Amino acid sequence: MNTDVENLFKDKVIGHPAGLFVLFFTEMWERFSFYGMRILLVLFLTAPILSDNPGWEWPREHALALIGTYASLLYLTPIIGGWVADKITGYRVAVVIGCLIMTLGHASMAFETTTSFYIGLALLVVGTGFFKPNITSIISEMYKGKESKKDGAYTIFYMGVNAGAFFGMMLCGYLAENYGWSWGFGLAGIFMLLGMLQFWLAKDLFGNVGGKPSIKHVVEIPQNINEEAPKEQEEPDADEKLNPFTMFDKILVVLSSLGGLIYLFNDPLEKIDGSSLVPFSVGNLSGSNFVVLCALALFLILLVTRIARYLPIVRDRIIAVSIFGVFTVFFFAFFEQSLGSMTLFARDYTDRTLVGSSAMIFKVVDALLTTVPLMIITWVLWLLAKKTFSRIGLSNVILALAFAGLWFLVIFRLMDKFSQEGNEIEATWFGILNSFFIITLAPLFSRWWESKYNPSAAMKYGLGLILLGLGFAILSYGASEIPSGAKTASVSIIFLILAYLLHTMGELCISPVGLSYLSKLVPARMIGFMFGVWYLAIAVGQKAAGTMGGMIDKISEQYSLGTFFLIFTLIPIGVGIISIILNPLLKRLMHNVR
Repeated sequence: MNTDVENLFKDKVIGHPAGLFVLFFTEMWERFSFYGMRILLVLFLTAPILSDNPGWEWPREHALALIGTYASLLYLTPIIGGWVADKITGYRVAVVIGCLIMTLGHASMAFETTTSFYIGLALLVVGTGFFKPNITSIISEMYKGKESKKDGAYTIFYMGVNAGAFFGMMLCGYLAENYGWSWGFGLAGIFMLLGMLQFWLAKDLFGNVGGKPSIKHVVEIPQNINEEAPKEQEEPDADEKLNPFTMFDKILVVLSSLGGLIYLFNDPLEKIDGSSLVPFSVGNLSGSNFVVLCALALFLILLVTRIARYLPIVRDRIIAVSIFGVFTVFFFAFFEQSLGSMTLFARDYTDRTLVGSSAMIFKVVDALLTTVPLMIITWVLWLLAKKTFSRIGLSNVILALAFAGLWFLVIFRLMDKFSQEGNEIEATWFGILNSFFIITLAPLFSRWWESKYNPSAAMKYGLGLILLGLGFAILSYGASEIPSGAKTASVSIIFLILAYLLHTMGELCISPVGLSYLSKLVPARMIGFMFGVWYLAIAVGQKAAGTMGGMIDKISEQYSLGTFFLIFTLIPIGVGIISIILNPLLKRLMHNVR
C-alpha cells in the first residue's frame, strides 16, 4: 500500500498528488448535478400548472415534506454505502456504482412523469449512499503517513464541492427557469456521467489505493474538511473497556431505525396522497407521530445504556459528542431552509427585476463571479493534463469535453443576459451565494482556527447558531412590510444576500468542526457507530427543515411572513446562547481534547 501512496505523490499538481485533482473533479461534477437538481425541486413542485414553465402546483407544505424526506435519506444511505465499500467492493468501485446510479436518477427525472420522478429520487438516494462516504475515504487512504498535508488536501477537495454546487445551481437553474425543467434535470445527469467516466478512466493512477478491501482493512467513515483521520483500529488501552453490542442493543437499533424510516416515508405519503402506513392514532397523536416518538425514545435508551457501560473519561467524551449532536440537529433544521423556504422567498417575495445602471452593474458582477473561478479551475485542469496525459489521456479528454461544455453554457448564459435590456435574476441564482461566500471566507476562518484566538467547540457552535439566527433576523426585517396571506411581494435582494452571508459564516463555524471533534473524542473501536449517530443527527435536522419550512403558508396567513422568519431567528439564537453557557461543562466532559 505504501508503494502505491508513494507513486501517487510522484506526479504533483500544486504540491499535491495528481490523484487528488482527479477526485476534486469527480466531486465537482457530482456536486454540480446534486445541487443543480436539488435547488430545482421546490420550484418545480410548486410552480403553477398554467404558466410558461408549468410545474406540478403542489402546496408548499407537500413539496417540503417530500424534500425533507429526500434530504434526510441522503444522510442515512451513506452509512450503508460506507459499510458495503469497506467489506465488499472497495472505495473506487463504490464511487463508480454511485455515479452510475445517480446518472440514471437524473435521466429518470428529466421525463417529468410522476413515476419517473419518484424513481429518479430513489436512485439519487441510493447512488449518494455509494458515492458520498467513499470518495473522502480514498483521500484518507492516499494521505496515510502524510497527515501533515491532509488539511490542505481536504481544503482543496472542499473547493471542488463548492465549485460544483456553484455552477450546478447557476446553470441547471438558468436552463430550468428559462427553457423548461427537464433541461435542468437533464443537464445535471450529463455532467454526472462525464464525471464518472473521467474518474473510472483514471484508475491506473491510484494503483491499489481505494481498491478491494483486504482482510485487515479498517473502516473509514465519511470525513469533512479539516477533519482528523480516524485512527487505525487498535487494541484497547488498559483503562478502556470493550463494550460489544448486546442482543438488547441490536433489538433497539432495529426498532428505532424501523420507526424512523416509517415516519420518513409516511409523512409525505400522508400529506400528498392522504393514505398512511400507520392508520391509527393514540390520544391526540397521529400514528406517524406516535411511531417517531417511540423510535426516538428507544434510540435514547440505546444511547444512555451504552454510554453508562463505559469508563468515566470515555463516557464523558461521548456525552459531549451527543450534546454537540443535538446542536447539529438544530443547526441543520434551520440552515437547510436555503433549499426550501428561502428559495420560495426568492421566487415569490423578492424583487428580482433590475433596470438601468443597477442591471448593468449586476451583469458585470455576475460575469466576473462566473468566469474568474472557471478560469482558475480550467488552469488546474491544464496542470493536471500536463502531468498525467501520458498515463490517463482518455480521462483528461473526457474532462476537457466536460469543461468545453461548461464554458459553452457559461458564455451562452452571459450573452443571453447582456442581450436583454433589463435583467431578471433567477430564483435559483441566490443558492450560489453560499458556495461563493464559502470559497471567499474559508481561508479567513481557517486562519482564525489556527491562531491563538481559536475558540472552544461549544463557543464555535454557539457563534454558528447565533449567526444563523441573525441571518433570519434580516429576512424577518425585510419581510416585515408584507401583509399576512400575501402570495407575492417585492422585497429588495439585499436582504437575501446578507442572510446568505451570515448563514455561510455560521456554517463555517460548525460544519468543519463536528466530525473533527468526533474523531478526536471517540475511541477508534466505536468510531463507526458514532459516525452513524452523527449522520443520523444531520438526517433528523434535514427532515425537521422540510417540516418547519412547510409551515410557511400556515404561519404567514395567520400572522405574517415576517413572523415566520422571526421564529427562525429566535430559536437558533436561543440554542446558540445555551451552547455558550454550557462551554465550561463541555470543556470538562472533553477532558483536555481541543
